[in-house]
Amino acid sequence: MATKTIYTPKLVDIQKAATTLKEVVAVTPLMPNLNYSSTFKANVFLKREDLQLVRSYKIRGAYNKISSLTKEELANGIVCASAGNHAQGVALACSIKQIKGTIFMPSPTPKQKVEQVKMFGKQYVTIELIGDTFDEAYKAAKEFSDNLKKTFVHPFDDEKIIEGQATVGLEILQQTKQPIDYLFVPVGGGGLASGLSTVFKILSPKTKIIGVEPAGAPSMKTAIEENKVVKLEKIDKFVDGAAVQQVGNLTYNICKEFLDQMVTVAEGKVCQTILDMYNKDAIVVEPAGALTLAALDQFKKEIKGKNVVCIISGSNNDITRTAEIKERALLYNGLKHYFIIRFPQRSGALREFVMDVLGKNDDITFFEYSKKTSREDGPAVVGIELENKEDLPALITRMKERNFFGEYLNDKPNLFEFLV
Repeated sequence: MATKTIYTPKLVDIQKAATTLKEVVAVTPLMPNLNYSSTFKANVFLKREDLQLVRSYKIRGAYNKISSLTKEELANGIVCASAGNHAQGVALACSIKQIKGTIFMPSPTPKQKVEQVKMFGKQYVTIELIGDTFDEAYKAAKEFSDNLKKTFVHPFDDEKIIEGQATVGLEILQQTKQPIDYLFVPVGGGGLASGLSTVFKILSPKTKIIGVEPAGAPSMKTAIEENKVVKLEKIDKFVDGAAVQQVGNLTYNICKEFLDQMVTVAEGKVCQTILDMYNKDAIVVEPAGALTLAALDQFKKEIKGKNVVCIISGSNNDITRTAEIKERALLYNGLKHYFIIRFPQRSGALREFVMDVLGKNDDITFFEYSKKTSREDGPAVVGIELENKEDLPALITRMKERNFFGEYLNDKPNLFEFLV
């Protein structure tokens, strides 16, 4: 029985992809970052794929794939599924090639990304918003393309997509003469990680390559641990550019062989990193774009004194998400806390809570209460922001001493999501 050959990108095909992309894709800068270099006592460089025309690296794979199609396939039109960035790359490629494309996106996709797809695709693309997750949109797109015999442009599990994304690695190695000790790459479906890790294993084999996933969608980490591609039953869709339930078969095999380590980062940590990058460096990134920098804390000792490259994969962030980003960051840092507070139904109860229970630097940021005429006390859901996370135990003690404390909600996710 013949052994099945596992696909691995060839350097010659990656170089060919670079030539194909030359007139379409920007050579994004590899920039030293003073803040993170100082924090980790390392030489931290950012590969700024957020500065592409479509504000992510996805144009590389999309254009390379579409450029490989025959005249007949191009004339028949293409189909894709995407949470946003791949869709923009495909849309721009359709516009450049002047071919028809149908793009399926999950219904919760940020409006900003949907509008960008329309703008890049012009009259050449049609958008279908279907399902709650990428995987549901993907299923609908596959059925549509199969029924109409149109070419499906996969967001990650395709040879030409992987070879296109791999050109990021060629650029990095051309942009620095220093040896790169660590390369941090975000992982969703695995297309970028597959391409980058292939290039580095060929041209810079001593570089340690770290894949980074959101903690709420560890599809590649789980696959590698279980030695097979698995479909996660439930994922947190917040890091929409990297939240997939199942990685690709091609990408899994490459990442399993070439990645040195897979790690996850809490969504709250990602949010704090987004805020830090904006406040300290005036860099706007989407959640997936912050993954690699958010992972550096886990390697603080290892990267000291080393040359480190972090891929900033995209900047397609919707400004309407800012409040949620701040909220998640505060929760992660232990500065935002939600309680069920039982207020005695008497005049002056709220004043007593504010004056005698809250600390002088505590701030009420959420308050929801309905008075009950037939009860001695009435529950309220109260959100409190602290100046220091160490103030929480004393706050809870004061609540209990004065009989206000009902329940702490931060560690009860089901109840928390229902009430807040």
